[in-house]
Amino acid sequence: MEEPRPGGTALLITVTPMPGTPLHKSNTMESIISAVRAEATIYRNCGVDGLLVENMHDIPYIRPTDGVGPEITAAMSRVALAVRETVPDMPCGVQILAGCNREALAVAKVCQLQFIRAEGFVFGHMADEGFTDACAGSLLRYRKQIDAEDVLVITDIKKKHSSHAITSDVSIAETAHAAEFFLSDGLIVTGSSTGSSAERGDLQALQVNTTLPLIIGSGLTLENLPNYWTLAHGAIVGSHFKVNGHWSADLCRTRVQSFMKGVETLRRQLPS
Repeated sequence: MEEPRPGGTALLITVTPMPGTPLHKSNTMESIISAVRAEATIYRNCGVDGLLVENMHDIPYIRPTDGVGPEITAAMSRVALAVRETVPDMPCGVQILAGCNREALAVAKVCQLQFIRAEGFVFGHMADEGFTDACAGSLLRYRKQIDAEDVLVITDIKKKHSSHAITSDVSIAETAHAAEFFLSDGLIVTGSSTGSSAERGDLQALQVNTTLPLIIGSGLTLENLPNYWTLAHGAIVGSHFKVNGHWSADLCRTRVQSFMKGVETLRRQLPS
């Protein structure tokens, strides 16, 4: 995938609870797929640059070592393929929570997606679902083994919903250096939780400390968009596009349209 242009936007498709998870209801895979196709269509018609598919409603999350079942990988494959078919010309990615990066790579490979969002790439940290260990070495070896080197691995650093006390002496710039050294394809910077804005100071520090693309991973809204416009190559936006800006609500076409109009206004101000 080409390096993101300034202001590139990857919009989040949050899939309804998958089979086997506590909030899953008796809805069929067909209804789940119909819903993600509808969201993908709205995003495409509003002019977004890419889509990220995520099983955000599968709470409480568990780690791969705690027994994430093959039913999740299978279901996410069907969902990702439906999105790929709905927007065949748009870059698409996948994240499987929590930290199921190998599973995400497998889905991306078979569904011909362009990227995954990976947790715990470098440096361990304590997340709300438990300890997340670094995985760069094993993950990129797996990518090589399944011939998926065309799938970009975009990595969270100092990620949200986590304690980083055990690496408190490692700055975000040093973390970025480690991720770059370990062959990350891009860095995602978040606030402390879903919907919380990333720290401008963190992004400013990374602008001069890494050559990797920078992606804002949380808290971007139409209102604060101008303040972050020059600080990153792109953003992943989810909560802002839901009714009342709440992550678990339905997608609101009007909010997506308004945000993308704001993006286009700022793009027109860029030097040609």
